[in-house]
Amino acid sequence: MNTKQLHLVVGGSYLVIFFAAIFANFFALELAIENPLSVLGENATMFKLGIVAFMVTVVFDVVVAWALYELYKDNILSRLSSYLRVMHAVLMAVAIASLVAIFALDSGDAVLAQIGSFNTMWLMGLFFFGFHLILLAQIVPAPKWIRVMLVAAGVMYIGDTLAQYSFDDYARYADVFLALVAIPSILGEMSLALWFGWKGIRK
Repeated sequence: MNTKQLHLVVGGSYLVIFFAAIFANFFALELAIENPLSVLGENATMFKLGIVAFMVTVVFDVVVAWALYELYKDNILSRLSSYLRVMHAVLMAVAIASLVAIFALDSGDAVLAQIGSFNTMWLMGLFFFGFHLILLAQIVPAPKWIRVMLVAAGVMYIGDTLAQYSFDDYARYADVFLALVAIPSILGEMSLALWFGWKGIRK
């Protein structure tokens, strides 16, 4: 693929990941947390679609990792950055297995326990993803403010993961951590996706 196509692949894949993750998290997963037994009955289809959406994010995470490496393989940090993103995708794939196993359960508490297992593995993936974003900010020639947002998002992903594993009273500060992660992540990664798309169209 040429440079124009690779830029469009990264930008388009990022957008797919963004919207698939929103659906999987805020429509399917939240539904299961609020009403665990419903995903075994009337809301089973929605939950299954959420699992599919998570799987889509894994596939396109690998696509983005590959395309970024192809674009910037002359940069000494590019290979490590791509490996870290792939590691995040692998851990996410393992985490999804916990959600699939929910359909063999028969109690709300058991469903919530499986979702807890999913979140634990996902957090491990986000830890590596945070380092990927920090390295990516050193690699891509994007505007400085986008790179600053990527570094901030990466630091917050790492910090939030460590906080959830370390603080017994994390729940008291969960909303604060969510905002600190979400704001730079959405601004930085969405802007980066649009920048890649613009670069592809411009070329």
